[in-house]
Amino acid sequence: MHIDFEGMAPQNIYHILTQTLIPRPVAWVLSENPDGDYNLAPFSFFTPITSNPPLLMFSVGKKPTDGAFKDTRVNIEQRKRFVVHIAHRELAPAMTETSRTMPHGESELANTDLELTDFEGFELPRLKDCRVAMACELYDIKEIGPTPQTLVFGKILNVYVADEAAKHDDKGRLVFDAAAIDPIGRLGGSEYVTFGEVLKIPRPI
Repeated sequence: MHIDFEGMAPQNIYHILTQTLIPRPVAWVLSENPDGDYNLAPFSFFTPITSNPPLLMFSVGKKPTDGAFKDTRVNIEQRKRFVVHIAHRELAPAMTETSRTMPHGESELANTDLELTDFEGFELPRLKDCRVAMACELYDIKEIGPTPQTLVFGKILNVYVADEAAKHDDKGRLVFDAAAIDPIGRLGGSEYVTFGEVLKIPRPI
């Protein structure tokens, strides 16, 4: 099947992209609301960008109800700090719950049993049960397209990895156990993929 995007409606293109660009990692982003509690939302248009400086990027659409900017974008633009988590399979239902559209300033955490804990060396907390969390400061915001879609670029200041997923190899290098992190990936529709077989194929020299 050949699919030509020329003249196709954006929502149909989105439907195709989310089923073919798979699996996608999910940025589970915590930001601070105006009254001091926290917004939490998942975004699957997400990737690392550079290591010098250490940057990540995720894409934020608008609220489907009224076309307003989503709280994540507003909070980060105003307060410049946020935390990106990588969820594992047991957290998939809670992560999906936090995708619910809510009035500005209301916290998604109120609808879950998720707990926060101090993020060492950072002013915002992190999710206690996530095995990976990245403390970020806003690096840049770009708007793309007629909607527009917001690209949020974050500079990673430090990273938390659960002890059970971190170790040193026989050369003393720090390595992380992907199976212990057990990340989930986004597919199309309501589907996620869980961690499976690891293929280890050395790169050519």
